[in-house]
Amino acid sequence: MDSEKFSSKNYFDLISDSALSFKKSPQYKKILDILLNCYEKKGTVFVMGCGGSASTATHFAADLAKTTISGKNDGFKALALVDNIPLVSAWTNDKGWNTVFDGQLKAWITKKDVLVGFSVHGGSKRGDEAGPWSQNLVSAMALAKSRKAKVVGFSGFDGGAMNEMADVCLNIDTQSELYGTPLVEAMHVVVFHGLIFDLKERMKSL
Repeated sequence: MDSEKFSSKNYFDLISDSALSFKKSPQYKKILDILLNCYEKKGTVFVMGCGGSASTATHFAADLAKTTISGKNDGFKALALVDNIPLVSAWTNDKGWNTVFDGQLKAWITKKDVLVGFSVHGGSKRGDEAGPWSQNLVSAMALAKSRKAKVVGFSGFDGGAMNEMADVCLNIDTQSELYGTPLVEAMHVVVFHGLIFDLKERMKSL
C-alpha cells in the first residue's frame, strides 16, 4: 500500500480495521481500570504529547474534565501539560525542551495520580541509533514512576520507550511509512473517546 499514492479509501479501511482490533483489547480494559481508580482516589490525570499528539493531549484532558460528568459525579481532575504556553516556553528557554514535562510535574505528581502520554513513536530508547527524540516524554515517565504514579501510554509503530516504561501501553501497530503517522494519531482519538464513554458509564455506579 505504501507504494501507492495516498488514498482516502485505503486510509479509512485501515482506520476501520484498527478500530475493530481494539474492541477486546486487554490494554484498553487496564487503562480504563487505572483511570477509574485514579478518579476514585481523587487523583489527577496529567496528559502530555508533542506535535499532533499535543492537541490529542489537550482534547483528552478536556473530555476527562467535562464529558465524563454525569448526575452527581464531577468530572476528572485533568491537566494537559502542553496548555500553559508561557510556562512551556519558559522551561524550553531556560532548561531545554527535554525538561518541559517533568519540570512541570515535579511540584505536582503523587502516587494517586496518572500520567498519560500520547506519541506516534513512543520516544527513543536509551542507545537508539535514531537519536534522542521525545526525551521530554521519557523524562516525565521516569519521574512519574519514581513517585509511584501510574503511567499510561498511547503509542504506535513498535511503541518505543513508552511501550517499555508505561504500566500499560496501547500501541497502534503499524509499519506503514505513508499511512503510519495519520493512522496512529487518528486511532488515539478514536480509542480515547471510547474510554470517555466507558468511564462515564462506570462512574454512574460510584
